[in-house]
Amino acid sequence: MPGSIRASDTRRRARRLVRTPAFLAGAGLVALMLLLSAAAPLVAPYDYAAAPKFQGNRPPSHAHLLGTDQQGHDILSRILAGGRVTLAIALAATAASIFIGVAVGLASALTNRWADGLLMRFTDMVYAFPGLLLALALAAIFERRSVFTILLALGLVGWVSVARVMRAECLRLRESDFVTAARALGASRWRIALRHVLPNTFSSLIVVATLLVASNVLSEAGLSFLGLGVADPPSWGMQLAEARDTFRIHPYQAIFPGLAIAATVLGFNRVGDGLAHALAPRRASGRTRA
Repeated sequence: MPGSIRASDTRRRARRLVRTPAFLAGAGLVALMLLLSAAAPLVAPYDYAAAPKFQGNRPPSHAHLLGTDQQGHDILSRILAGGRVTLAIALAATAASIFIGVAVGLASALTNRWADGLLMRFTDMVYAFPGLLLALALAAIFERRSVFTILLALGLVGWVSVARVMRAECLRLRESDFVTAARALGASRWRIALRHVLPNTFSSLIVVATLLVASNVLSEAGLSFLGLGVADPPSWGMQLAEARDTFRIHPYQAIFPGLAIAATVLGFNRVGDGLAHALAPRRASGRTRA
C-alpha cells in the first residue's frame, strides 16, 4: 500500500509538471544549453582557440553566425566552449553547497539546543555577507585562477540557503509519526536522520538545488567579469569582460554571451518554480514517506 501511494503521488506530480508551460519551457532551455555545451567540440563551427584567418571584428554573417571578436575568433564557438566551463562550475558548486548545507542542517536540527544555536548563528553570519562579495574575497585568496578555485568559492557561499531549508524540513519531520515509531523501536538519532528524515527532504532539496544552479551561473559570470574567472576556455562572464571595451561599436560581442547567461538562468528558475508548484500539494497534505 505505501508503495502504491508513493507511485500515485509521483504520477500526480509528473502530470502537474507536464501541464505547466513555464516548467516545460524552462526544461527545454536547460536541456538545450546543457546539450550544446556538452557537445561543443562536435557542434562548434570553429575551434574557439585556433588562430583565425582574419584579424578584427566581423559582424554576424553566413560564415560567422554570431560574428567574431577583436582577435577574429568565432563568437558562437567561444560561447559553446564557455558554456562547458560556466555550467560545470555552477553544477559542481551546487553539489558542494548541497553537501555542506545538508550536513549543517541535519546537525543543527537533530543535535542539542546549544549546538543548534551555534550552527545557526554561524549560518546567519555567513548569510549576512553579500554572496558575490564573499565569493570574490575567497577567490582572491588564491593566486592561481582555475575551475577549482571558482567552484570552491561558490560552494562555500551557497550552502547557507540549503542549510536553512534543511533545518526547517528536519524540524518539521522529526515530529512525524514514523520518526516517533522509529525512536520507540530504539533507532539511533543518526539512523533516524539518515534513514527516515533525509529521504523525505529530497523534494525540497531538488527545488533549492535547481534555483541555486541559476544563482551560481550569475555568480560565476560576475566573478569572471571582475577578472577572477577562467580564461581558457573563456567562460561567459569572461567573454562579457572582454567585450566591454568595444560594446558601443560592436554590441553583439556582449549581447550574445549575455543572452546565453540569461537563457540559462531563466531556464533553471522556471524549472525550480515548476518543481515547487508540483510539490506544493505534497507539502500541504503533510504526507511523508517512511
